Amino acid sequence: MSFCRASILVLALALSGCGEARRDAPPASPVGTGTATQQPIAGPERRILAFGDSLFAGLGVGMENSYPAQLEAALREEGIDARIVNAGVSGDTTAAGRQRLAFTLDAQKLAPELVLLELGANDMLRALSPSETRANLSAMLDELAKRNIPVVLMGMRAPPNYGPEFQQDFDAIYADLGKRPGVTLVPFWLESIYQRPELFQSDRLHPTTDGLGVLAGATKDAVKDALPPVN
Repeated sequence: MSFCRASILVLALALSGCGEARRDAPPASPVGTGTATQQPIAGPERRILAFGDSLFAGLGVGMENSYPAQLEAALREEGIDARIVNAGVSGDTTAAGRQRLAFTLDAQKLAPELVLLELGANDMLRALSPSETRANLSAMLDELAKRNIPVVLMGMRAPPNYGPEFQQDFDAIYADLGKRPGVTLVPFWLESIYQRPELFQSDRLHPTTDGLGVLAGATKDAVKDALPPVN
């Protein structure tokens, strides 16, 4: 997400004002620590496609430190032979993602067993109609369902300064689409870090390497559970 200064402020407000922090569990720790609990990698390779915007692309930290890279490491530490292809493109809206999804899937040598779908923040920052965002995400889920590929949908939240109607309509997109068959919803995938400013880069928008590690640790169970059974 390559945004202007005003847009950065908008999402900063979203990150600081989207409800109360969860207090019933300690924050997750960064992954890749190489602890003694690491399990030996076993079983078949699990192919995952991470399809999103700059929050996947690793803007400011590099692809090697991106969320998909750190999630892959987290899964491998649990003994899963995960191979995650990073198809994050900075600046992508849901419309842009819709245009390139089929091409990206067709370009894979082997079809992914799972897709992580993370789009919508740029739509929000541009104040695009939530109905348009919903239609684009729905079309992408239709494409993945047609190919029998399960999805982890990474939810986002709208900031209050767009008004209650926009906020309600935008937030409902993920809640509604997350109920579709074959879709696992992570309601607000920045939940574990949005009230921890030290885990964001100086733009107050993109997570640091450590922040992305926390996100990977906080979401790896949802991803692991969404993987289809091994045949």
